[in-house]
Amino acid sequence: MNWRIAQAKQKFSELISAVRQEPQLIYNRDQLVAAVIKAKMFQQFLAWQQLQQKPSLTQTFAELARLCAEENYHLEFTPRQNRLNPFVDDLDNVSL
Repeated sequence: MNWRIAQAKQKFSELISAVRQEPQLIYNRDQLVAAVIKAKMFQQFLAWQQLQQKPSLTQTFAELARLCAEENYHLEFTPRQNRLNPFVDDLDNVSL
């Protein structure tokens, strides 16, 4: 059933009871503003949402650093060496 906000306020108990049958949609001036659903359905949504989230690059590197620290692993890398950069070399030829 669809509800207007005023109806939902006045008949809140009825709204909550109706959720057992199906989600209840609440509208404000013909625009959907809320949906009342069963708590179990909401918990399932939260679990699904958590599975859909992918860690950020920062979180991934933090996890990698944590794992390396746990395993007492030290990443060895060679220092960066200068390399040709044609863009920088062409700056001398650009007139401003």
